[in-house]
Amino acid sequence: MPAAAKRFHVTTFGCQMNVHDSERMRGMLAALGYEEAPSRAEADLILFNTCSIRESADSRFVAHLGEAKRLKGEDPERVVGVGGCWAQSVKEEVFERFPFVDVAFGPGQIHKLAEFLTSDSLTAQGYFEFEDFSGHLPARREREFQGWLQISQGCNCACSYCIVPSTRGREVSRDPFELVAETEALAADGVREVTLLGQNVNSYGRDLPKEVRIGFAELLGRIDAVAGIDRIRYTSPHPKDMKEDVVRAHAELPALCEQIHLPLQSGSSAVLKRMRRTYGRERYLDRVALIREHVPDCAITTDVIVGFPGETEADFEQTLEVVDEVGYDGAFTFIFSPRRETEAATMDGQLPHPVKAERLERLVELVQRRASERAQRFVGRTMEVLVEGTSRTDETRLRGRTRHGKAVNFDGAAAPGELVEVEITGATSQTLAGVAARPLSHLL
Repeated sequence: MPAAAKRFHVTTFGCQMNVHDSERMRGMLAALGYEEAPSRAEADLILFNTCSIRESADSRFVAHLGEAKRLKGEDPERVVGVGGCWAQSVKEEVFERFPFVDVAFGPGQIHKLAEFLTSDSLTAQGYFEFEDFSGHLPARREREFQGWLQISQGCNCACSYCIVPSTRGREVSRDPFELVAETEALAADGVREVTLLGQNVNSYGRDLPKEVRIGFAELLGRIDAVAGIDRIRYTSPHPKDMKEDVVRAHAELPALCEQIHLPLQSGSSAVLKRMRRTYGRERYLDRVALIREHVPDCAITTDVIVGFPGETEADFEQTLEVVDEVGYDGAFTFIFSPRRETEAATMDGQLPHPVKAERLERLVELVQRRASERAQRFVGRTMEVLVEGTSRTDETRLRGRTRHGKAVNFDGAAAPGELVEVEITGATSQTLAGVAARPLSHLL
């Protein structure tokens, strides 16, 4: 008999945008084969979507977390996640104050939860056992115009901080004909933007039978050919497998967005070797150069772990150098947190938390400064924006996302799911501002 589906429970605090983000979590989890549980006690995955909590609300939230701690104590395999504005505001303090929390992510970063569940990038911050495929994935979604497509599971890498290979097994790719058929069904159901998910999406296909074997670049081409799909994104790739054919696909396929998430983890080759990342600093920078050559305007985002065992100040300075040289459009930054049954958890050279926290602060300052500088290239341009709803900070304005993955708050009239042209008038490290110029398309 197939294994029972994993179950999740979400508790939402705060505004309507948080309610909507929780709906997105539910849709994404359903697409990954999860079922919703009526209570935390019946859930394998306990999630909290938080607002910027203060005083009395803070104590109420902490009480909810207390129940999650008790439930995790009863079943250590349970996963506890904290998302939303509060998680963003306290960052590493989540893990310091509540060490039983497995994963934290900020508002609008629901895909980071997906990456945590399907990728090695964030397992420095969590532990999760993933079930095998059990037939076709559910088609339920909360945003009718955005869909998730899981193309593979498992991982053949052996990163020293990551539990994935021992819990999820070897990489397994889904049949490409099934994936195209699923994409066609999504498009017929109103999906305009599809995000491909996998532990290491760009090693897709290597395990497939010879008669149906294709690589990731060819899969992207087949998905791009599906009528009605206007945008394709994917997460998460591995730098060692970022080949030229995939980079060229970003320049050649109309729907494939000009955004690549390329996890760095560290800018020190010595640290990368201890992480068992199988690439060094120069190889990583070569991949960045390849992207810049073929897709000059591409937005590059990344993940960085600071304070890995044995990381010296010189190692950390090398990370800062790479971050400065690349000029990321955004980055998810994490303090190293040892996880059970990983090689890194017992390595010599574990760093004290104050050292890690101080390094994170310096890294975040540089990331934000360079991201802000990079964002200025959009000011004065007219960008294609997929409308997602109202602005989080001003209900009289709209919010959407460019093909580069940048959030845009803008004035204008449009419905969620419409593509509009927006003239960009301002930019910060994380968001753009603008005015709608004209609609590109309407919902059918």
